[in-house]
Order: sequence, then structure tokens, then C-alpha cells
Amino acid sequence: MNDQNLDNVVPPSSTDSLLSSADIEFLLYDWLRVDELCERERFAGHSRETFDSVLSASEELAKEHFAPHARKSDLNEPTFDGERVTLIPEIKTALERFADVGLLSATMDEEVGGIQLPQTVATACFTWFQSANIATSSYPMLTMANAGLLLEYGTQEQIETFVLPEIEGRFFGTMCLSEPEVGSSLGDVTTRAVPDPDGPEGIFRVHGTKMWISGGDHELSENIVHLVLARADGDGPGTKGLSLFIVPKHLVNSDGSLGERNDVVLSGLNHKMGWRGTTNTLLNFGEGTHTPHGSSGAIGYLVGERGKGLSYMFHMMNSARIGVGAGAVALGYHGYLDALRYARERRQGRSDDGRGKDSPQVPIIEHADVRRMLLASKSYVEGGLGLILYAATLLDESETAEDEAERARAALLLDVLTPIVKTWPSVWGLKANDHAIQVLGGAGYTRDHAVEQLFRDNRLNPIHEGTHGIQAKDLLGRKVVMSGGEGLKVLVEEMRSTLAEATASTSWNAEAAALAAAIDRVETVTAAVWKSGEPVHALENAWTYFEAVGHTVIAWLWLQQGMAAEAAVASRGDSRLLRGKITAARYFFVHELPQTGPWFDLVEGGPSTFTELDDTCL
Repeated sequence: MNDQNLDNVVPPSSTDSLLSSADIEFLLYDWLRVDELCERERFAGHSRETFDSVLSASEELAKEHFAPHARKSDLNEPTFDGERVTLIPEIKTALERFADVGLLSATMDEEVGGIQLPQTVATACFTWFQSANIATSSYPMLTMANAGLLLEYGTQEQIETFVLPEIEGRFFGTMCLSEPEVGSSLGDVTTRAVPDPDGPEGIFRVHGTKMWISGGDHELSENIVHLVLARADGDGPGTKGLSLFIVPKHLVNSDGSLGERNDVVLSGLNHKMGWRGTTNTLLNFGEGTHTPHGSSGAIGYLVGERGKGLSYMFHMMNSARIGVGAGAVALGYHGYLDALRYARERRQGRSDDGRGKDSPQVPIIEHADVRRMLLASKSYVEGGLGLILYAATLLDESETAEDEAERARAALLLDVLTPIVKTWPSVWGLKANDHAIQVLGGAGYTRDHAVEQLFRDNRLNPIHEGTHGIQAKDLLGRKVVMSGGEGLKVLVEEMRSTLAEATASTSWNAEAAALAAAIDRVETVTAAVWKSGEPVHALENAWTYFEAVGHTVIAWLWLQQGMAAEAAVASRGDSRLLRGKITAARYFFVHELPQTGPWFDLVEGGPSTFTELDDTCL
């Protein structure tokens, strides 16, 4: 295929194998029983019919307006002429359609124009867009997280000035944390904020540079609402000295109209391996290019209290981390379905049953190694989607459960699981994309098929919103030991509750026994690692610990899915979907969960390979 013809080419199956609506239906209703949420006051205006309607509309919109330009935006990256950023027009059209149907406010209160959908349903809806076009979907994902933070911590004036236009799709939002010399070590942030001598209390002038800011500049919306982490003059070092500021691209007048340009300047665009349709920017704040209110310095509005910026920012970061996990699942799922379709159609080779060379070639799905990769991928993407939607149900429980103790328990469990929700799909969803390329063979390594781009797009997910290593240290160094280990205790109790159900069903006894052994290792290895109380020693093998615990959690959720599928067979009869669920669940226990044994052994043994490493050997 000639490169000159690629701009308008949609790779095979890019719109008809994004996700499985049947799988989403099974997860939401057979397993998670999300329709029961309609009995709660917040969701009383909804029903399964309204949920299905929004899901169907999301699927249709993703296929019609997001998927068709995924390749074009990859081949035609944003450009910057020194003044304006130019993007392909299809991105703006897609985002306008997204806003028109109200999805920007899907989970928000009706009083601000929201739909008040459960987080679980809204998350399922958004995976369609992430699968169709992860780059274009990043703009609303950031905007929704930005608006959610301000709804939680902003003043009424800030909500009316910035959030309501975001919900309408007129303003988009970002999060500005990293700097050129400060990545994940946010305590070293140097961007500073000085009280504006001519402004009222809470108005600051922000000076500094932010790096890797997704959606940091474009012409897709009237305005861009930057949430900037900075250190107010006089506040101390480290994370406790950081505050959060709203720094809009354009100031907003009292009547809601746009005012003068704020002192925020795009210095340049970063050029990425994937997500090429998302502007990724280097922003300068307060360099004097613009002089709002007659002075240099970007005008920023303090959010909440000084010194609490990072704690506020975690509201958006945790939302973004769940979104990253969901995006990794969606891209892996898309790649898996493309590979499955290809394997059913592509004929090559012959059966290993001894038939001669003159026998007909067979579809490659009949080869054991191809089946291995497809079944493994199925277990990763369907298991990962289950993890994402389960996390969303915990968010719903933490916000709407009738009992305060139940809300607190759900919030604690979600807190423990968040590193896994972000990172497990980022590893194993990417593995599904790797398998997809391998199934297609040489064809998979070309731009004639979507799986090449899907792999590149998914490769970002192990990096942003906290790398693998950071999330692993968060899990082992904070989440499982916080509050005296109460978070780990709740997780173990929930997993053992599933074991009690499984042992009552003779068909899942073997899986229950295997999971019980893995859960025991989670407890004993965690205790062994922290026995010395020395973080350097305890965290050296945090990544391996993370792999083991992550696989244990996915096995737990696969056991739940398997039992739900078996119950569905009993109630309405067999189907390919339900057989596939049971098969994937059993695969995970036979081929994946056993890997946790050596992983736990290594962590418990406590080798000091890395802390004692002489780096001159590298």
C-alpha cells in the first residue's frame, strides 16, 4: 500500500471489532448486577433500559465519529507554527458530538446539568471511545477529571466560571504537574505562585514551566482550564508546600464571556510514539509574553487551602489512573478482536495430525500456538475489563451505599486496588497487543493493519500517571500497610468471601483451592517483607510483588466471572459467550495463576540484587 494513500484509510476491522457489547452486557448485568443500583435514590430516575440506551449511543458514536479518524490523526500529528496548534478537523467534530449527547457530565449531579449515571455504566460507555480512538478520547477524559476535582474542592464561583462551560464542552481541562526536571517526584516542583498585589485574596501570579501536559494547547475549545501544581511564596519544601491553582488560557469575564489572554504560552510540542492525535506540550507560565491586567505572570486562582494541592490533585490523578487502566484494556481488547478475526480468516499451514502436504491449508486459528496467544489475550482483556468495572462499582458503593460503614469499606478497597487498576491492564493489555501482532505475523508489523498502531498507542499506558515501579511501590509501600494493614485485610476478606461461594459449587473446587493458596501467600509474604521494617529492603522487589498480587486479584475476579457464567447457563441456556467466559476463567487458573508461586518465592527470599548492584557493571 502506498504511504500517500494512508491518510484516509481505516485499517481492516477498526470499527467492527472495538469491544464486545455482549461481554459488557454480561459484566454489567450477569456479574455486577448494576441494574440493582436503580433502587438507590441517586439513580432512581434510571433503569436498565436507560443504561442500555446510553451504552448503545456510546458504541454508535465511537464507531461513527472516533474510529474513522484514528489512523488519520496518527499519520497527521498536531503542528505548531509558533502561534497556533493545528489538528485534523475530525477531532473537533468528534468532540462536539460527544459533548452534544451529554457524556461530559455523565456521572455529575443533575443540578449542574449532569445525567447522574452510575460510575460503572459511565466507565463502560467510555471504553468504547478509548478503544476507537485513544488520542481523541483523552481530551474529554482529562476534562471530566478536571471538572470532577473542581466540583469537589472549588468554590461556587469557580464551578460556575470554569466547570459549567467544561460540562457544556466549551472549555477543556488539563492537569499540570510535571516539569522538565521534575517527573514523578512532585515534592521537587519549582513552579511558584506569588500573591497578586493588585488582586483580591486567592489570586496569584504563577511562574514556571510544565512538561508533558496532554491537551495543553489547541483550538478545539474556547478555553483551556489548567490545574497547576505550584509552590506559593513562603510555603515550605516538599509536597506539603504545594498548592493547586486554576490557570485558564483566557481569563473569563464576570458575564462568562472570554477576556484577555492569560500569560500561558506554548513553548513546543512533544512528539510521541503513540497517542499522536493528542497534543503533548511544554507550557511556560508567567514569562511575560502576555500581560493580563497589565502585568506579566499567569493569573491563577487558588483551589481550596494553601498546602493541600497534592491531596486535591490526587482526586484527579486517581480518576486518571482508573482511566489509564481502562484505556489499556480497551486498546488490548481491540487488538485481540482484530487478531481473532484475522486468525479465523487467514489460511496457512496444515494440521499437525499427520495429514500430508496435499491436504488443504487451515485457518491459523487451528494452530495450537495461535490458540494459546488468543486465549491468553482473551483472559487479559476480559479479566482487565472486569477489574476496571469492578473498581467503578466500588466508586459507586463509596458514594451511594446506604450504610456509612459500607461506603468507607468500598472506598478503602478501591484505594488498595487503584495501583493494580492502573498498572495490571497496562502490562497485560499491552501483552495482548503484542500477541495480536504476532498472530498476524509480518502483516501485523505493517501499517496496513490496526494492530501496529494499537501497540504503539498502548505503550504509553505503562508510563503515564505513575510508572510500573511507582505503582508497585505504592501498593507494597503504602496501600497494603496503611492503617495498620486494614486495607489488605479488607481485600483478603472480600477474596475469601468469594472462596466460600466457590466451595459450595463442586465445579469450581480446584480453582477455589488454588486461589486460597495464593491469598495465603499474599498475607504471609507481605508480613515477611515488612518484618525488618526497612523500606529499602522491603521495596526492592516491589515490582515482582505487584505482579503476584495483581495476578491473584485477577484470578479472584475471573472466579467470580466463571461462576456468574455458569449461573447464566443454568438460567437461560448455553451460549458461545458463556462458554468463552468459563474457558477463559479456567485458562487463567491453569496457566497464569501458577506463575505467582515463583514470584512470591522470590519476594519472600528478599534478594538484594538491585540495592547491592555495582552500576559500573551495567
